[in-house]
Amino acid sequence: MTVVDTGRTKGPEQADPQARVTIADIAGEAGVSVATVSKVLNGHAHVAEATRGKVEALLESHNYLRRRSRPTRTVGLIDLVINELDSPWSVEVVRGVEETTAQHDSGLVVTAVHGRSADTLRWLNNLAKRGSDGVILAVTALAPGQRRTVQELGVPLVVVDPVGNPDASIPSVGATNWHGGLAATQHLLGLGHRRIGIITGPDDVLSARARLDGYRAALESAGLGVDPALEARGDFHHETGFTGARELLALPDRPTAIFASSDLQALGAYDAVRRAGLQVGRDVSIVGFDDLPAASWASPPLTTVRQPLSDMAAMAARIVLQGVEAVLPGGMRRMELATELVERESTAPPR
Repeated sequence: MTVVDTGRTKGPEQADPQARVTIADIAGEAGVSVATVSKVLNGHAHVAEATRGKVEALLESHNYLRRRSRPTRTVGLIDLVINELDSPWSVEVVRGVEETTAQHDSGLVVTAVHGRSADTLRWLNNLAKRGSDGVILAVTALAPGQRRTVQELGVPLVVVDPVGNPDASIPSVGATNWHGGLAATQHLLGLGHRRIGIITGPDDVLSARARLDGYRAALESAGLGVDPALEARGDFHHETGFTGARELLALPDRPTAIFASSDLQALGAYDAVRRAGLQVGRDVSIVGFDDLPAASWASPPLTTVRQPLSDMAAMAARIVLQGVEAVLPGGMRRMELATELVERESTAPPR
């Protein structure tokens, strides 16, 4: 598990030794779980009276209740939990959160869990010890029990690009992925392509499913049937872009265009096209999704669907910093920022 602290501090409040007391400290001193302390703080009835009395006495002796009940809400530290750090996508997300926390003089802890449950459990334990004021999950899922643990700690939780169907009670920020998939495919249809392949994202990721659905909707609205042979499975990474494109190009009636569900997959498809002795744009048109910096550097520059990754992350950070009611109007819990097709030289009419 990777933890990166940006070095920003909580400010003058940290000079007070009492301010460093966390729920985990109280739980350890009382000999109970963090969840039990959280229940006492939140007035839950299912706590033994003797235990409740011990915890309340410790909270009072450490001045914890008075400190937490101050009228002005301040956020000193945010946890950003992300699946991996070694991708351009992750860099954009971290940048958006960091710029926002810096503007509010808040600290940021970044944790990469790499899809491992052991790393997630370790992060949960550290979350209780740190006393973080908010959590942002980026394409990372918590099991129901883990989500309850965060809620019992009283820590605000916001999700960026939910992995599965978003919990209606948890604020989430995403992009108009269905419209993006639709726009990418309609662009290729407008150029005259009729054999259009797709390299999908992971089946369990909401954004990947939405992009696939947008692709299918565009084909159906154009009077073309959905051909399962033109749908290659991927995981948003370069390698599956390469293998997926190679699979599509090996078809007897190969596609003249490919919609890759991420820019990294699109760049992997570039390699497959070249190894097949073909040229991107001339023989096979390719559209990506994300508009990472590498999209404009590619040769030829990649036509792609821009999703505002850093803006999505910044929005999530503002929800934590200011409260969901202050950021999302009318009791909203789900915000989708607009995608936009960016036309470059990797697409052209079929030969």
